[in-house]
This record gives sequence, C-alpha cells and structure tokens, in this order.
Amino acid sequence: MIGGYRTGRGARTVVIMKDISASPPAEAPRGNAGAGPARPRRLLVRGSPRRSAPRAAALLPGLALALAVAAAATAVGRLLPVVGGPVAGIALGVLVAVAARPGERTRPGVDFAGRRVLQAAVVLLGARLSLGQVLRAGADSLPVTLVTLTVCLVAAQWIGRRLGVLGDLRTLIGVGTGVCGASAIAAVTPVVGAAGAEVAYAVSTIFVFNIAAVLVFPLLGHLLDMDPHAFGTFAGTAVNDMSSVVAVARAYGGDATDQAVVVKLARTLMIVPICLGLAALARRRAGRAEAEGSTGAGPEDEADAGSGLGRPAPVRITRLVPWFLLGFLALAAAHTAGLLPAAAHGPLGALAGFLITLALSAIGLSTDPARLRRTGPAPLLLGGCLWLVVTATGLAVQFLTGHL
Repeated sequence: MIGGYRTGRGARTVVIMKDISASPPAEAPRGNAGAGPARPRRLLVRGSPRRSAPRAAALLPGLALALAVAAAATAVGRLLPVVGGPVAGIALGVLVAVAARPGERTRPGVDFAGRRVLQAAVVLLGARLSLGQVLRAGADSLPVTLVTLTVCLVAAQWIGRRLGVLGDLRTLIGVGTGVCGASAIAAVTPVVGAAGAEVAYAVSTIFVFNIAAVLVFPLLGHLLDMDPHAFGTFAGTAVNDMSSVVAVARAYGGDATDQAVVVKLARTLMIVPICLGLAALARRRAGRAEAEGSTGAGPEDEADAGSGLGRPAPVRITRLVPWFLLGFLALAAAHTAGLLPAAAHGPLGALAGFLITLALSAIGLSTDPARLRRTGPAPLLLGGCLWLVVTATGLAVQFLTGHL
C-alpha cells in the first residue's frame, strides 16, 4: 500500500494504491528490465465526491422536517404580517431544536436547506426588482439611502468591536439593519460563511427593532409633522424588513406606502455592491492566510516561490462573485428588460419568500441554543445602537437635503 500527502499550497490528494492480486505484493524491480505484466490495481482517492457527498436519500429526513417547520412559519407569517415567515421560521426552528432535539439522521437535509436552498432563494429575489423603475423613482432618496447605509455599516464595525461582538455577527447585524433585514442577512450569509447561531441571533435582533419601528415611527412622524411623502422616504430608509416598512407606512396613511416601498426597493439594490465587497474581502483574507501559511514550507515550496509559481492566481470574476449573486443580477436584468412575463413576477417572488423561510427554518433547526446564551446580550445592544443611528442619520440627511 502506498500513500502520501503534503499540506499547504500545491497540496496533493491522498492516494492509496492497493494491490488486488491474490499473491502477496513483491517489491517491483527498478527500471523496465525484466518487468512482468503489470498487476491490476485499485485506485482509492480520499475525499472523492462520490464517497463524501451525501446521497439524495440522506437529505430527505432533514428536508422534510425543514419543510414542515417552514409551512407552519408561513402560516404564522400570514396571520401576523409584521412578524413574517422568515422570522417565524427561525423561531419555530429553534423551538423544535430545543424540544425535539433532531438527531444526526436529519443533519444532511437540514444543512442542505440552510445553504443551497438559501442560495437559490437569493437568485429568485432578483425577479422582484426592475432596476430601471427603482432607480428612476428612488433617485431623490438616493443621498439619504447612501449616507444612512454607510454610517450604519461603519457604526456596526466600530460599536461592535467595543461591545465584543464577533466579526461575522457584526456584519450580519449591520447589513440587516442598513439594507433589508432578513433578506440581506440571507444574501450575505453564504458570502461570509456565517454560522447558524449567528444568523439566528442577527435575524432575531432585526425583528425586535422592526417591532419597535412599527410602534414608534408613526408617532414620531406625526410629532415632526412630516407629510406622507417625507414619511415614506423615512420609513423606506430606516425600517429594515419590507413587511414592516408597509406596516409602518400604512399606519401613517396617505401615499406614504407607495413612496416607502420604492425607497425600500432602491435600498435593497445596495446588497449587490455589499456582497461584491464582502466577497472580495473574503478572498483577500484567504489569500493572505495562504501566503502566511506558506512561510513554513519546505525546499520544494521555496523553489516554487522563487520561480514565481507561488504568486496568487489572477482574480477571476467567477471566483470573486458568488454564483447566486450572478443569478440574482441576471434575473433582475431579465425583469428590467421585460424578458420575464408579468404573470411570473408574483409566483417567483412568492417562491423566493418561501425558500428564504425554508432556509431560515433549517438554520433555526441547526442552531445551538447554548451558544446563543453564551453570546450574551451584546449583539442585541449592537442592534439597538444601530437602530438609533439609522433613525437619527435618516432624519438628519432628510432635513439637510430639504426632504423633511
């Protein structure tokens, strides 16, 4: 039996060559002289996709469980639109995980739903956006959106570090608060590779302050004597989730709802450059870690470095941009160009919403409640700080630009 491996850059797959002849193996003579007919050999490669990938049947128990939770969450979301299906999915998933403790048999399907189904949902989100319409209607609110989003993302990192919130969780809460709640968290999660517990905590944090916005913002708008158009701009900028945006704007009355929805859709487009930036940052960090890991390489690696073979590979768009983000952009472009039939917009949007609920239900099922308890209240405090920052910044920019 022959085996070998080497770690680091240029790592080889472990290969085992096993003699399957009946006679015991003998040492092969050097060279070709006197060599007899070659014995048949079986080639076993560790890490082969055929051996490591879960079979389709193994996915069924976990997928069935996640589908059941998602169906219940969808029903809850219809009864309580302010809560919504995705938040209900996270909550019900965690409750089932605590009460029933699903075993290892469900893990492959739950993991598949929490990752692959989530990526497919992000692709379908593009079918809801007409880029031209949103950009034209949201042009007057663009300064408010850009300034508020920038301040929110910077504050998430600065405040989060001082509160001791870990990097991925800071990013999820910042993006969820600054862009579009659970949908933004769903889009960013596969880019940064966040853990299920972090996703659950981020979505729950966003939900708490969505409820606060529904209760407080209409009163604040009347206190400031805002007209419906100005309040719609404020609601679309400062409220995270679309269902909460609609609830806040409808509570205020007038044409605030139409303006709030348009501003919210324009704000949703910001997830594209954010995902691109996070993907580029992740690749840069991976390249830096690879370069640092190669410093302890052997003579063969040093020779490679000296010959230029150790230089980082050129950045390709297919490696820099996640495939699901490309799919999102393709569907949004197809919608903008009129290539998607109008009759398909509603079903595709509904399917995207259900897939997000399914994926977040799976993430809830895979969440470790003990880890949530160990995380402590700091992320919730970060979410509260960011909610106040976004509210104050949005009002200030609207005042300075004459939209208040």
